[in-house]
Amino acid sequence: MSDGSTNLACMDEVDRQILAAWTMDARRSLRDIAAEVGVSATTVHDRARAMQRRGLIRGAYLDLDLRQIDRGVQALVAVRIRPPSRANIESFRDWVGGLPETVGVFVTSGRMDFIVHVAVPDNDALYAFVIDRLTSRAEIADVETSVIYEHLRTMAFES
Repeated sequence: MSDGSTNLACMDEVDRQILAAWTMDARRSLRDIAAEVGVSATTVHDRARAMQRRGLIRGAYLDLDLRQIDRGVQALVAVRIRPPSRANIESFRDWVGGLPETVGVFVTSGRMDFIVHVAVPDNDALYAFVIDRLTSRAEIADVETSVIYEHLRTMAFES
């Protein structure tokens, strides 16, 4: 894991403006971002490459409408592992992260050890995921499921 302060120290106002423009829409062209920021497309290209080399930009992702691919029901599933050992945590993390229903996995502190974001076709599939898949694992001590009614994705980066 990289030290975030290293990248912050290397960023100037132009880098911040490039990132702010790009986080709004990762499909934007370098030329479009350059025009908005007031620099050349070559400058945007060179700076984006430098930010990728430093590990600041790790990738660009699609924002899918999960309903259109038969994954219209989403939920956050909080999971508590017992005993809470590194081996159990890492084993569960790797297993659940590989399931087709899993959108994201968060390893957390507090009462629950994980928050698993899942997307499934319907409530029956959600029930089967929690009852049949998750609780089949011996290390799972507790599960709490919250259905997601609405999801608004925002970026935490500001220029």
